Amino acid sequence: MSNSYKYIDLNYTYNDPKSGLLRNLLEITDFNTLLFVESGAVTKRLQELYNMPIKIKGIENLFEIHRHLFQDIYVWAGKKRIVEISKDGKQFFPTTHFDNAYKHIDTLISEFKKIPKDNRKNLAEKLAEILDNVNYLHPFREGNGRTQREFLRLLALEKELTLNLNPPDNKNIYERYMKGVIESDIATLTELIFELIEDKNDA
Repeated sequence: MSNSYKYIDLNYTYNDPKSGLLRNLLEITDFNTLLFVESGAVTKRLQELYNMPIKIKGIENLFEIHRHLFQDIYVWAGKKRIVEISKDGKQFFPTTHFDNAYKHIDTLISEFKKIPKDNRKNLAEKLAEILDNVNYLHPFREGNGRTQREFLRLLALEKELTLNLNPPDNKNIYERYMKGVIESDIATLTELIFELIEDKNDA
């Protein structure tokens, strides 16, 4: 699958014009080093959220999760992007209309909370719809995938369900997840989530 992101950032708000890397709090200028350090820092912060989960009330908690995960690396952790992003010629949600997207996603979250916890099919369908909308919003310059997967995990947890959309060394799940988010294929995402959600007490 292609990974050709394009960013309209003429003022180099996020990238160092010399190295091309994202500006970071540690002033790392080597790509592999930044990748390694960022991965380690985020893994540590993810574990903290497993130990002390954030209760999801609305879209504001997506920003709270991003801020928590990336606080050690980027000064803009938890802040909405101010550049336009596209992938393979398809633009993500325009920054000028973010407020409308926030309201819609909050409505979806409210609908999710009303679904009985034993109705896993409907829960999976609503989680897939939320994931599709959050992915299209793509509110951050970097770290959208990791943040939205944790967002969904925490939503599922409120129904006493576990959901791991990024299990280690599972290529099949990764490919189905990527197909679903890239192609906005809610049916694929629903099927995947329904297969993965488990009762917290049985997991």
